[in-house]
Amino acid sequence: MKLLVTGGAGYVGSVTSRLLLDAGHEVTVLDNLSTGFREAVASDATFVQADISAAGDVLTPEAGFDAVLHFAGLIAAGESMTKPELYWEHNVVRSLALLAAVRAARVPRLVFSSTAAVYGNPLELPIVEAAVKAPTNTYGATKLAFDYALTSEVFAHGLAAVSLRYFNVAGALIRPDGTAIGERHAPETHLIPIALQVAAGKRDKLQLFGDDYPTVDGTCVRDYIHVEDLARAHLLALDAATGGEHKIYNLGNGNGFSNRQVVAAAREVTGADLPVEIAPRRDGDPATLVASSQRARDELGWAPAKNTLPDMIGDAWAFYRSHIA
Repeated sequence: MKLLVTGGAGYVGSVTSRLLLDAGHEVTVLDNLSTGFREAVASDATFVQADISAAGDVLTPEAGFDAVLHFAGLIAAGESMTKPELYWEHNVVRSLALLAAVRAARVPRLVFSSTAAVYGNPLELPIVEAAVKAPTNTYGATKLAFDYALTSEVFAHGLAAVSLRYFNVAGALIRPDGTAIGERHAPETHLIPIALQVAAGKRDKLQLFGDDYPTVDGTCVRDYIHVEDLARAHLLALDAATGGEHKIYNLGNGNGFSNRQVVAAAREVTGADLPVEIAPRRDGDPATLVASSQRARDELGWAPAKNTLPDMIGDAWAFYRSHIA
């Protein structure tokens, strides 16, 4: 298939693009490089540096694209609460411009990289797709808004749409030749990359926000998924997309790991001490967030293959040492 990958210079988008190319698809990456990296784009993909609001320049009716995989957007939940206007603009307004281009070009399929943040503070665990949607931050609200737009598009115009909802992504894609594609943000806000920065001597310590939660060790429990497993789910979703249906799947490891467990695993993998400072709780942080991926298992045949912390942190550490440290 001929595919357009928005945000394909970013973390998940670049890994998914590589797997798509390996599967024999023709890939065009559309990215404005505001947060992505040009070198993350595979050499055998076509690269267009542009914003998704200009997607119509690429998604022309005669271009013959078979599907769009939409990763582009802003992802920092904390920032979304202090700069909400940026998130509504990037994640909704510009995504609607992309959707209009998809409609005009009669592209039949769209796979959307959504988030389990749409559920907010869950009433039951693990979180299933039918759970109440009540996001606690602007980031989650903007992703949910575009999910609703996709549902409307499917109903009105017959689009085949799939939304994938997940929490924390970790790890790196390690290629047979030893090259790696991994995670990097500026500034970094995710626990595992921050732990690796401490291990590499780039930070003095890492902070854990709260140690008095009703969990196994008092720290928050979160669902982690290896980026390679997540990318595979996007390929399966592409094949499963059906005209006139908006399919939604949660993706996760089904267990969750506490912040202290993440730190312990990072110490084991890196051999570093990793000094930790306990900071006050952050507003709106639930004690436990774990998603059920049973529907994805049943309908897509998907299951995480690299679902241990050493799997994820080990691959992330290999990428960090070869590209950043």
